[in-house]
Amino acid sequence: MGITRRSFLGWLTGAAGVATGAKTVEAAHGHFNGYPDSYAILHDTTLCIGCRSCEAACNTVNNLPKPEKSFKDLTVLDEKRRTTPHAFTVVNKYTDPHTGKITYRKDQCNHCQEPACASACFVGAFKKTPEGSVQYDASVCVGCRYCQIACPFNIPTFDFDDAFTPKITKCTMCQPRIEKGQLPGCVEACPMEALTFGKRSDLVEIARERIRKYPQRYIDHIYGMDEMGGTNWLYITETPFEQVGMRTDLGVTPAPEFTSGALSIVPMIIGLWPVLLGGLYVINKRRDEIDEHEKEEAVKTAIENANNGGKEGRHDR
Repeated sequence: MGITRRSFLGWLTGAAGVATGAKTVEAAHGHFNGYPDSYAILHDTTLCIGCRSCEAACNTVNNLPKPEKSFKDLTVLDEKRRTTPHAFTVVNKYTDPHTGKITYRKDQCNHCQEPACASACFVGAFKKTPEGSVQYDASVCVGCRYCQIACPFNIPTFDFDDAFTPKITKCTMCQPRIEKGQLPGCVEACPMEALTFGKRSDLVEIARERIRKYPQRYIDHIYGMDEMGGTNWLYITETPFEQVGMRTDLGVTPAPEFTSGALSIVPMIIGLWPVLLGGLYVINKRRDEIDEHEKEEAVKTAIENANNGGKEGRHDR
């Protein structure tokens, strides 16, 4: 697919419009302390059995494409996985190299109290809701993927299907269901009640009580309580957090304090981004076409060589 002169001029017009509104976007990046009465989810890894019921429920609720392997196929747990445009949540298996003990942990957007993705996004495509989730607005996204770079948990994924309608994908914490008074799909589907939904303050107390009551079972820490200013997805576990793929080097400073200085230069470059994105798309598209042509030529040559070899063999006889 090529770029017409009209579509190119359209990109330039859009760039001018975005640049004009840069100051408005920049002003929206003030310091924010989260919503104290928001909802959250507590994941107790000691109760998780790695059944992948949460993955299946997430797939259904979000109308995502069915995976190549069934959700009942647990062999996928043999490899470390991350979220994708077609899988907003994944369960991973971690084996203690010394004891052989297995721990399962669900991975998805942690819905930070002060989201790094929102603080890094210069068009305001991400916002923290009063309910606790971090929501994404694809209609204003320019595909810069700063959110992917900023996220300390490596969660947002980019849908490459169409570079001119860029789209970031991630867990929504089932915001539409919460608004209807329903449980998030993964919480409702968990057969072991390893996931608990409720007010964040209540879940913190539940987690503290479990740790107090069973000190031999749990690490004395609620992950997400303070990390990066706190998250609306909390974890308690009996396995050291670093052994189940969780970062322990984040500290407690909210992301906006790190990004506020960098955002000051955004108005100078924001107008050029759509043009650059269009140029990169054309380059990549052309490269893919060349690669496909080379593959076709290689197959054609191989077939010709095979046919010539067969003819020579018949002549020898």
